[in-house]
Amino acid sequence: MEYVYGALLLHSAGKEINEKNVKKVIDATGEKADDAQIKALVAALKDVNIEEAVSKAAMPVAAPAAAAPAGEAKAEEKKEEPAEDKEKKEEEAAEGLAGLFG
Repeated sequence: MEYVYGALLLHSAGKEINEKNVKKVIDATGEKADDAQIKALVAALKDVNIEEAVSKAAMPVAAPAAAAPAGEAKAEEKKEEPAEDKEKKEEEAAEGLAGLFG
């Protein structure tokens, strides 16, 4: 992961993402740089638009936002529950408790 972070750091600084620069960043962290991993990372990022990739990764997912209105609808349904149903549920619960002590 530190290799990816190094590449992102270079990108944000406006520096070229190449093997030499990534190795310098990794070495500066005190870690021992693996040349094979650096080479693979640089090759993988060759045709990637990093700005676009970062903006897509930073976008919030729509699913949690869509779930909130559904939760509100359930809350409204519970409010509309008839009083008879509520009383019936309470009676059933009391009968169940009575069975424990009976």
